[in-house]
Amino acid sequence: MKKKKRELEVCVLSDLHLGTYGCRAEEIVKYLNSIQPKLLILNGDIIDGWNFRKKYFPPSHMVVVRKLLKMMEKGTEVIYITGNHDEFLRKYSDSKLGKLKIVDKYILMLNNQKCWFFHGDIFDRTTQGYARIIAKLGGKGYDWLILFNHLMNKMRNAMGLERVSYSKRIKNSVKSAVKWIDNFEKTASELAIDEGYDIVACGHIHQPKDEIYQNENGKIRYLNSGDWVENLTSLEYCNGEWKVFYYSENEVTDLITEKEVDTILDAILEKEVSLI
Repeated sequence: MKKKKRELEVCVLSDLHLGTYGCRAEEIVKYLNSIQPKLLILNGDIIDGWNFRKKYFPPSHMVVVRKLLKMMEKGTEVIYITGNHDEFLRKYSDSKLGKLKIVDKYILMLNNQKCWFFHGDIFDRTTQGYARIIAKLGGKGYDWLILFNHLMNKMRNAMGLERVSYSKRIKNSVKSAVKWIDNFEKTASELAIDEGYDIVACGHIHQPKDEIYQNENGKIRYLNSGDWVENLTSLEYCNGEWKVFYYSENEVTDLITEKEVDTILDAILEKEVSLI
């Protein structure tokens, strides 16, 4: 028996990185099939334009695009906030097409709280100027690491072992990376306090978070939606409360019917997926 989809006022997804080896497209589709949000905020790096020229965009990734279009057809409003990997969309900022709006940042009042949504790459000096080339080279190395991670987990799965995120372990073990993440969160929080916001929600650093930050000028709730490469997380707002949602295969799979799963798999295997 099909379970009812969870109704949400707001859902925030970021860093899907469609078009890369690391994108967990099938899990994204299962998650989207389990929810019914009034507002869906895509907070940057949804399509990975930096690596798109490799012409790697398999049918499973097209299923995600198709699902997002279907959600809009059924009434979900979608706010697409541009990130550094999908910056090619920034020339279309403030454009609106039906239920889809493309912006560089988004402000929303929820329960008398002023919420500020933006991807977060504005704090990352490596995406600016000449250092951008180095950042792209680093992105390629990260993409190959994710591919290695994917292949290793296939082997572990065949042996009946749990998935392991080697890329996440490496990133968390590098002191400079940990320091960069801490600086990012501090900078975003302090700027939001100075601008008079109650909540700031970012993506970019692939680090899901929900915490209160306070300094001499005030305090703010800092949120990060994480990613769908390593952490498989989102932000959900329902009944006046925010929470970080962590994807669970058992929890989400039960929320779609066998027919829906077969439809998705058929589209992937037979490559009969289109944007229409």
